[in-house]
Amino acid sequence: MPVSRNGLVLPPVSLYVHIPWCVRKCPYCDFNSYQAARDHTDTDYALPQADYVAQLRRDLLSQLPWVQGRELQSIFFGGGTPSLFSPEAIGQILSMAEELVGFAKGIEITLEANPGTFEQAKFTGYRAAGVNRLSIGVQSFNTAQLHNLGRIHSGEEAVSALAMARRAGFDNINLDLMHGLPRQTEAQALEDLRRAVSLAPEHISWYQLTIEPNTAFYSAPPSTPGSELIVGMQSSGRALLAAQGYMRYEVSAYSGQGLESRHNLNYWSFGDYLGIGAGAHGKVTLPEEGRVLRTRRTRTPRDYLSIAPARELLYTELAAPHVDPVEAGDLPLEFLMNTLRLVEGVPLDSFERYTGLSLEALSRQWPALVAMDLVEPLERRITASAFGFNYLDEILQCFLEQP
Repeated sequence: MPVSRNGLVLPPVSLYVHIPWCVRKCPYCDFNSYQAARDHTDTDYALPQADYVAQLRRDLLSQLPWVQGRELQSIFFGGGTPSLFSPEAIGQILSMAEELVGFAKGIEITLEANPGTFEQAKFTGYRAAGVNRLSIGVQSFNTAQLHNLGRIHSGEEAVSALAMARRAGFDNINLDLMHGLPRQTEAQALEDLRRAVSLAPEHISWYQLTIEPNTAFYSAPPSTPGSELIVGMQSSGRALLAAQGYMRYEVSAYSGQGLESRHNLNYWSFGDYLGIGAGAHGKVTLPEEGRVLRTRRTRTPRDYLSIAPARELLYTELAAPHVDPVEAGDLPLEFLMNTLRLVEGVPLDSFERYTGLSLEALSRQWPALVAMDLVEPLERRITASAFGFNYLDEILQCFLEQP
């Protein structure tokens, strides 16, 4: 494995595939997603699947030099709603990734899906294509709340979706749930969690609704619970999940033992990931050059599909993604923004290995943070304290303000 003179080494690498279309744009959503048009029969969606898959191939080809001999540890199809694509299209993307990069043994392959797009045959097809983990966007089981959030499914359809996924052969399923919803009470938030737990998913992502710029909710904000109520529902919710055997291993992620999302663990451990698709982001390490790069693709599907090949080689090479080198002075903040999200943090030596910097880069701020009981001493791991885990923004601010 390549190592630079300053000690920078290659971390594991994953692949993120962005499918930007959805049935309807939700009022809280600030992701790069676009409402899909119905075809002339009004029974399906007019998606340029073949053209998009071909462009994804060119996109991945253009990034192959960054793989540097590594196999993919995980793949994540995000969106939008990736389950609008056919099993055949998803299978083609997976075959392409395996051919061009290669899969590590036991690779985790996750597909995001929404209950309103579930069909039994379709999800049996995804499983046959190689998808082995589903992330189902439930958000709430409460019909009124689902209406407030602009979701296209009901609570019962969410329950049926998980049953269909089980029948299709999926034994690793995440349910996405939100709290802090418009006029939501603590009892309602806990009832959502109880219903989720009753379905026995392997993983639950439970996160707070936030009002983001460039969303419908930002233009017309709903009435959401106050901070005191939010703190109460979070405390009660975490206790409920723990009592049911769901371990909190990240800010908003809970799982059974050994069932953490390996793809997201790679993100939060400052691993590398290639990003392909409209608006996709990536992070890659170039130890030979002693650099870490952030990459991003053009956002709109039309612009993404119109990118012309840069040149002809043995294969058609797509114009490379936009690249933003991470300056050495920004690496501590970049590293901590990811790794401090993990309850147990990361091994101490991963900072030097993945940034090429010595621990002295943290030493100016760390003792003061230890004294305030916000972080643990730099002995075996880099981690926030149990108290500081609730104040990650304040910890990061100390590194944002460094001269």
